[in-house]
Amino acid sequence: MTAIDRSGATLVAPRAALNFFDAQTVALPRPVTPLAAWNHLMAHPLPLMATAFRLRDAISARFGVKRIGGFSGAPRDHVQPGDMLDFFRVEAVSDHELVLTERDRHLDVMTSVMVRQNRLCITSSVVTHNLFGKLYMLPVGPAHRLIVHQMLRRLSRSLAATAPPVQ
Repeated sequence: MTAIDRSGATLVAPRAALNFFDAQTVALPRPVTPLAAWNHLMAHPLPLMATAFRLRDAISARFGVKRIGGFSGAPRDHVQPGDMLDFFRVEAVSDHELVLTERDRHLDVMTSVMVRQNRLCITSSVVTHNLFGKLYMLPVGPAHRLIVHQMLRRLSRSLAATAPPVQ
């Protein structure tokens, strides 16, 4: 069951049913599509992300949770519902929103990458299913907020550096 946030972002469940919610926005110095923003973010991962994913997989696998492996950085020109972007399944794609999910026995995650006018918003929503999911989100929630914040700052700076001059 999905829901729509007041910002227009797609959520994994109604806001009151979520165990984690994070929405962060950055001004864009030039227009990009949601998929182009995703490609750019994943092509330039933060330092230590690969190590963090290896650690996550090593711990989670002991509890019967599937390994996700992290992000490959491989860009995609086109996606459609049902396609995979690394470990995320594409749920929906439009000119203004890319909706990705990962569902497992411990939690369901939905990430919305939405572009409206000159702003990019990444909204992540999570519903946990068991004690492991709740414990998992204790370190992951704050880390996620910090990682997304840093990724959006880097994206904005990178796009500004490559923006065409204003005429």
